[in-house]
Formats: sequence, structure tokens, C-alpha cells
Amino acid sequence: MARVQIGGAGGAPSNNFIRSLRDSRRGDYLIGTSSVPSDLLLADTDQGHVVPYATDPEYPRALLRLLEETRPDLLHLQNDFEVLAVSRIRDQVEDLGVKLFLPAPETVENCVDKYRSYEIWRKAGVRVPETILLHSPEDLALAFEKLGPKVWLRATEGGGGSGALPADDFDFARLWVDRFEGWGEFTAAECLTAGTVTWLSIWHEGRLVVGQTRRRRSWKFGSRTLSGVTGITGIGETCSDPLVDRVAQEAILAVDAEPHGIFGVDMAYDLEGYPNPTEINIGRFFTTHYFFTRAGLNMPEVYCDLALEGRLPDLKRKVNPLPDGLVWLRGMDIAPVLTTAEELERELEQRVP
Repeated sequence: MARVQIGGAGGAPSNNFIRSLRDSRRGDYLIGTSSVPSDLLLADTDQGHVVPYATDPEYPRALLRLLEETRPDLLHLQNDFEVLAVSRIRDQVEDLGVKLFLPAPETVENCVDKYRSYEIWRKAGVRVPETILLHSPEDLALAFEKLGPKVWLRATEGGGGSGALPADDFDFARLWVDRFEGWGEFTAAECLTAGTVTWLSIWHEGRLVVGQTRRRRSWKFGSRTLSGVTGITGIGETCSDPLVDRVAQEAILAVDAEPHGIFGVDMAYDLEGYPNPTEINIGRFFTTHYFFTRAGLNMPEVYCDLALEGRLPDLKRKVNPLPDGLVWLRGMDIAPVLTTAEELERELEQRVP
């Protein structure tokens, strides 16, 4: 039995990792950490500890002290800020005998910063929406001139649609960036369609271990935001498309010639129906990965088997091993439901007036 320490315990992304391990054959001893003490009460871990926020200067020192106390075999994080902070002290973590299954340091840095990854993709010839880094209102005016009449604003770092807003008015867009003190940390890009797809994958020393596609049928609580984007998938569906598989792998190999760890490629479709990479969720699973676990593909189990024992999964297919048309329905304070697209359509049809 291994000891696995999980950052962000009690939050949905980490709880789905924990649930997946509890559902697996591993039987690991799970240690949770969180910067929100009350969240630890929501996590099914064997012990819990409070740590500073990953952006706090004290975080590295506090985490290393805790690792000396808890002595996990593996440390896993489920948000960009912790992944980045731990990546920067990976040598000190591993000197304590704690394993990490993270991509290369430069890869983490480039993927956490969405503008850096955009520049890498553009230079590599990967099809991406034209994007301008906003250092000043003059850059914003240029973005409207080149990319308008509507542009997509977002922060270069952070998940959950951080700072995202479609804007067709310069003055409102300027006020939006001002509100977040975002000059130098926001971009403006061409607006793509609302259609999105994610290709979640695990790699080991340059080899693809498994990759699975999920399209998002809706955002939960999208009507409560100006952008319609919340980072909270309401309905997700398994799917497969050779073009998506190819574009996702091109995007990954452009940022890292020898991928190692978790790479989740978010893509949005342009008006021609072509999937454009918009970001890579690096070193972590997307929030709803428990969907795949319940459907029969336990990626956290695969991840821990590889990280701790070097054991590869026994899969009939590496790419899209799950059948198309499986649907994951989510709500607030209610257990998710696994069903099929066919069943969902039948229910929807019955409720049409």
C-alpha cells in the first residue's frame, strides 16, 4: 500500500482524483492538503493538513516541512498554481524520497502561461486563434482593429475561465482589464465558436499511454457569467474524432518533444469546424475525470500505477478506449449521473412542449 498526498483536497478536482483511487484496486493511504481548512472535511482522505496558498511565499517551505512529516510515496496536485509551485521545487521534493509524475519544468512553465503556449503553437504551425498580449489600452485598440468586431479576453494564468469575456465594445473591454489589474497578464484573441472539446492524456517518457476525448455539451451556471464560461462542465460526452486526436498530439509535441505526465488539451472549434488548441491543463486531470473512471477508464489508477510501480495499463486501445456517446450529467449538491447520449435525447424529447 502506497502513501499518496493530494493537494486541494475537498475541492471538486481533487475529490474526483480521490474517488477514483478509492474505486481502484490500489488501496492507497491518502493524505489530503488544502489551504481552506473546512475543505478537508469534504475529502475522503485518511488524514488532512492545512497548507498556505500556493502563491504565498511561505508555501514551498511549509510544504517541504509537511512532506518530511507525512512521508508520502507520491505527491499529486490538481490546480495550476500548486503544479507550478511544486514544479519549481521538484528537486527538493524528490530529495525527500517523494515521487512526482510531472512534465519537464519548462513544459509546466510554458503551459501554465497560456500566451507562452500560444506563441509556441503559432511558431510550430499549429492552427490557433490569433492572440495579442495586452500591455496597454493601445494593444487592446489594435486587437479590436485586427481581430474585431468582437474579441475574447482572458487571463494568461488560472483555470475556470479566469477573466474570460467576449467583448464588442472597446471602453467596456478596457474597464474589464482595469478591473482585474490585468495589463500584461490578459490577452485578446479571435472569437471562436462555443463548441469545445478536451483530449485528456497520460504520457510516460515520450510515449503515449492513453488519451480520451470528451466534448462539452454545456457549461453549468453559464447564464450567471458575462462570458457564459464557468469552468464547470454541466454535461460532458465521450466522443472520438481522428482530427481531434491529431491536433491534440501536435499541440502536445510542440510544447514537449518527450511528454511525461498528464496533458489535457482544451480545444475550441473555429467557424470552419477545425479544433484550435486554447490551452493545455498540465500535470493535472480536468475536474470531471471521475466521469471516465465511472465509465471504465480510471486514469488516476493508471497514473499511480505508472508513477509508483512503472506498470502500464492493459488497454485494447490507447486512443479513445471508451465508447462514444457516454454522458456525464452534473449539478450542485447532487451526485453526477452516468448515462448515454441516446437516453439523454429521449428524455429531452419527452419534455418538449
